[in-house]
Amino acid sequence: MGKAIAWIFAPLGFGNWQATVASITGLVAKENIVGTMGILYSAGEGTVYANMAATFTVVSGYAFLAFNLLCAPCFAAMGAIKREMNNIKWFWIAIGYQCGYAYLVGLVINQIAGLITGDTAFNVFTVIAILIIVGFIYLLFRPYKESKTLKVDSKKILNATK
Repeated sequence: MGKAIAWIFAPLGFGNWQATVASITGLVAKENIVGTMGILYSAGEGTVYANMAATFTVVSGYAFLAFNLLCAPCFAAMGAIKREMNNIKWFWIAIGYQCGYAYLVGLVINQIAGLITGDTAFNVFTVIAILIIVGFIYLLFRPYKESKTLKVDSKKILNATK
């Protein structure tokens, strides 16, 4: 199963089946990522750390960490989200948003930091990462639409505080 969907994570720098399977088991519980990686990377020759170092660069490791920290929480927390939202449509929108946001942040980290360190070459995903950064900056600094229509009556506020 990991080999079938590992290509999705290739732009994030960890497009191998072991990291993909570890990310999937992280949906059960985030601590399962560590256990799964310990099991999958201990196979073969060498230690777990040597096998992981051969697979990950510093940049792809950071992208992996950012993706898994921002991705959807464990199944128990997803159940709580579903119960609190009380709407299956909004539940899936929330989970999709979390996973999509995590993917975008991981992509930006891997492409931009990889370009700076020389781990990745300039490609179409780098252009996408730059556009994502521009979009994030726009969302951060865009004007608040209602700020020009908000009317404050200072006399009412002063009378209410007396």
